[in-house]
Amino acid sequence: MNRSMIQASVTMGQLQQKLDLIGNNLSNSNTTGYKSRNSNFSSLLVQQIDNLSDDEVARGRVTPDGIRSGTGAQLGHTNIDLRQGSLQNTGRELDVALLEDNHLFQVQVPTEQGTETQYTRAGNFYLNPIENDQVLLTNSDGYPVVGEDGDSIVLDEGFDGLSITENGGILVTRGDQQVVEGQLDVIEAVRPRMLEATGANRFRVPDNIDQAGLFADVAANDQQMQSQTLESSNVDISKELTDLLMAQRAYQFNAKSISTSDQMMGLVNQLRS
Repeated sequence: MNRSMIQASVTMGQLQQKLDLIGNNLSNSNTTGYKSRNSNFSSLLVQQIDNLSDDEVARGRVTPDGIRSGTGAQLGHTNIDLRQGSLQNTGRELDVALLEDNHLFQVQVPTEQGTETQYTRAGNFYLNPIENDQVLLTNSDGYPVVGEDGDSIVLDEGFDGLSITENGGILVTRGDQQVVEGQLDVIEAVRPRMLEATGANRFRVPDNIDQAGLFADVAANDQQMQSQTLESSNVDISKELTDLLMAQRAYQFNAKSISTSDQMMGLVNQLRS
């Protein structure tokens, strides 16, 4: 196998990951709060071959002398786009949408090591009954939503109505009285590129990343939400389809490169015989 075939085969493997990423974005174009992923490519190891021995030939040359021969491309990094998607009114009291980019809800997810805080933009919440005639505010998967001071939001049963205020307060109606009995805790992702997707529309901080400086607390008065509303996916279908066509064409070019190299090697072997 010659150098061009190695470059093409390595690049095709990375392009397949790009196609998988685009397919995941398109399949979640209608998922509440889904954030699209974008990929960046980078070159693998590059070898500089100096084949210009005559200084007169190289005089006035702007580019480096010789030939730069690479070993293909790799998927350098996957970025999460936390920009806001379109808003859809649902009329449901426990649906709420964040109005600021990079703001995130927090949920407590059980893991093998204990409990881990994960992050999401999906604000479709539910009330699950627990002991002592109380209810727990959870996300759609049943995981507790984090309130102020890092605690779960627990409410006593027997209320007549419930709503979420524009700054994340859980406003409970009991008879003629309305009292804020809970507060959603929202944080801002200062460095969203450090987050990784865990599935189910949630993100986490990788184990090898220091969380210092990754997030900033958002005061309750600075939180901006819209109740009875859900944030749709921010996937741009036209952009994803364009990227899909370009990735497929690049895949075809690399496959054609391998086919052409194979034909040329066959011709060389025939000449030798």
